[in-house]
Amino acid sequence: MSSSRGPRSYPARRDRRGRGVRGSLLPPGLPLSRSRAEAFDDIVLDAVESLEPRWGDVLEHVEFAVEDVPTVEHSTPDDVIHMPNVVEDSTVPLSRLIPGGVVGDGQTLPPRIVIYRRPLEVRGQSQVDLVALVHDIVVEQVASLLGKDPDEIEDIDGD
Repeated sequence: MSSSRGPRSYPARRDRRGRGVRGSLLPPGLPLSRSRAEAFDDIVLDAVESLEPRWGDVLEHVEFAVEDVPTVEHSTPDDVIHMPNVVEDSTVPLSRLIPGGVVGDGQTLPPRIVIYRRPLEVRGQSQVDLVALVHDIVVEQVASLLGKDPDEIEDIDGD
């Protein structure tokens, strides 16, 4: 064998052990082919959409965001003190409301509700629990934004 050929290369579809790249098992259109993050985004959107019939005029000016985990600046749980706009469970932030306003350059920022995916997934015992928990968090943050009680936000017959 001649050494002038250089290092042996595998086709682009193979990993370094020659077994091949692991691809998805399901076609992209099926529900099981979605990632957990994509499925969680859908849960948040469903929670927001459930409030739109009554609060749509307010919610159209609110940004909703999903982050995997909150930024933690403290080294011990005893040091953690969250602002009133943070929904937490045992010092772990589950969501945060960032009020809108005008920043230094005169740009107006809309209010933003950030939902933290991983802490909520850990607390949801099942998919049904997770959906209910996300809904409750969204309702609580919208209530905080509007200065109302969460029961007023969900009260469909209360108009």
